Amino acid sequence: MNTTAKRIYYIPYMLWILLFVIAPVALIVYQSFFNLDHQATIQNYVTYLTSSTYLRMTLNSFWYAFLITLFTVLISYPAALFLNQLKHKDFWLLLIILPTWINLLLKAYAFIGIFAQNGSVNQFLGFIGIGPKQILFTDFSFIFVATYIEIPFMILPIYNAIAEIDPALLTASRDLGATNWQTLIRVILPLTRKGITAGVQAVFIPSLSLFMLTRLIGGNRVITLGTAIEEHFLTTMNWGMGSTIGVVLIIMMFISMALTGEHKRKRKEIDTGATKE
Repeated sequence: MNTTAKRIYYIPYMLWILLFVIAPVALIVYQSFFNLDHQATIQNYVTYLTSSTYLRMTLNSFWYAFLITLFTVLISYPAALFLNQLKHKDFWLLLIILPTWINLLLKAYAFIGIFAQNGSVNQFLGFIGIGPKQILFTDFSFIFVATYIEIPFMILPIYNAIAEIDPALLTASRDLGATNWQTLIRVILPLTRKGITAGVQAVFIPSLSLFMLTRLIGGNRVITLGTAIEEHFLTTMNWGMGSTIGVVLIIMMFISMALTGEHKRKRKEIDTGATKE
């Protein structure tokens, strides 16, 4: 295939990136420099950086995203290990993927019914004598539901990374006297680090901007940057401030990707290999 033909195939991709990635981001950045009177200003950024409310929202966003990612990893990694040992792997993997085909709003309303005062969880607690508890509109319910929703996006990359491990390496580890725990820590974990990193990116970055679950499940007790963006765009109509928070959120996402990226490690490996040669 000649160079001209390759460039033609790139055109739809470049148009997609231009229209649905670059253009929206450029509009958000542009809008962030205007106030309610449509006057150009940097006051939005000054307000954000000097306001304890926005800084608290930023810390809340990072904290909740960290907790959601942590619990997702702790659940998904053992699950991925277990899945790789089953006979009908594809079937069980399909059952894990199926919930992602259901609309997020429907899943949120389902959990509202489960955690409500008269929901199934409280009915069970009443049956065993503990009594009904306030589960809905708490930090626990928000983190629980968010973790449940994000689990498939963590399991898939870890599952694929484990599936790519050469079984001979595991056999060699055991032949050398390593226990199952030592094999996990020294062989499987290092070889699946890319899968964990991909899962962390797939979960942590979207978790920074959750807003629907904060409304429906958190009951406005959980305030994040996503909630603030929704408030400014739909309630106060301060699109400039909402765009400013959006720009900050985009910067945070790029920082998260840079911190969890592999380029630095790969570059060191290349430099080390070149030095040895």
